[in-house]
Amino acid sequence: MPSLSSLSRTLFSSSPLRPASLSNVSFNSGPLTIFTRNRSQLAPRQVKYIKRHKGVIPIPTGGSVKGTTLAFGEWGLRIKGNGVRFSAKQLTTAEDVIKRKLKVLKGAKVWLRVFPDIPVCIKGNETRMGKGKGTFEFWAARIPTGRVIFEIGGVPIREELARDILRQAAAKLPTKMEFISRTSPPRLGNLLLHPPKAANPASTEVSLEAMEASSLTAQPTTI
Repeated sequence: MPSLSSLSRTLFSSSPLRPASLSNVSFNSGPLTIFTRNRSQLAPRQVKYIKRHKGVIPIPTGGSVKGTTLAFGEWGLRIKGNGVRFSAKQLTTAEDVIKRKLKVLKGAKVWLRVFPDIPVCIKGNETRMGKGKGTFEFWAARIPTGRVIFEIGGVPIREELARDILRQAAAKLPTKMEFISRTSPPRLGNLLLHPPKAANPASTEVSLEAMEASSLTAQPTTI
């Protein structure tokens, strides 16, 4: 005689009423959070916690210059002013401006070096304190000073055209931006780190000869 547990497993596995969409869902990982995400929308695919602390914009004080130079394209747009929190809509608007201007150049590419993965929750105006955190409003990214936001390349682009395209994109962003190229030095906050100049070999040889001549002419002192 089959047991009740085996009979229930058999019935549920062969039942046509079982929804197919829940066949691969694990219910041990916590409550399910459902979001609608379009293909062209800047939003994470999945998150563990939809509500998060506001946080602060990081200040580059440790000496790292990662993300302050170009990595993919030939021209780029970098933050020159204060760090800011970009919303997904602002980044999408600036990216659309660049793509619209680069449409005439076949093979041109645009790289977005940051991604909005911070959920921002907002409560209504004139709302009493308490009652929990506000509802989810939009996705954002906290970007410090010196980070590269956009890069363009893929095909040869004239500098005048690249400057004009990135200038129009910078007008859509809420902070002061700067135009950079492959030869632009890295930025550490408000400081540009220029590479040290190499010593001239001719001057080095002259200084060595002068040191040798001075050592030969020097007389020992007696005590």
